[in-house]
Amino acid sequence: MVYISSWQDYQEAAEALYTKSPNDTRYCVKWKSSEGKLVLKITDNTTCIKFKTYSSIFLNRFEALNLSLMQKMQNRRPSEPESTPIQTDVAASTINPASTTAPSAQGTLSGGVKKKPKKKKK
Repeated sequence: MVYISSWQDYQEAAEALYTKSPNDTRYCVKWKSSEGKLVLKITDNTTCIKFKTYSSIFLNRFEALNLSLMQKMQNRRPSEPESTPIQTDVAASTINPASTTAPSAQGTLSGGVKKKPKKKKK
């Protein structure tokens, strides 16, 4: 197991390792809140690469790495548009006058609970 000290080197090595053998690669994230330590590990049973940090600066970079690996695992590219066309129903697309009315004062249309009126003291 090798700890890589540079984030850029770790990210490049992790993505290259996954690209080399996507079926055998495992990615593990460990967070120890008591120590404030983040440990990232990626392995393909022959090569194991680890990165350790105590700094919160790496959280955005960590999120970007996760996004990149998830896109590779799903065989998607970041700039790829949706491949499934959106199907619209003609009846549903017509304007319903009842749906354009304003919600009631009690808020029951939006899932609110109707409040009981307060009793006046005598």
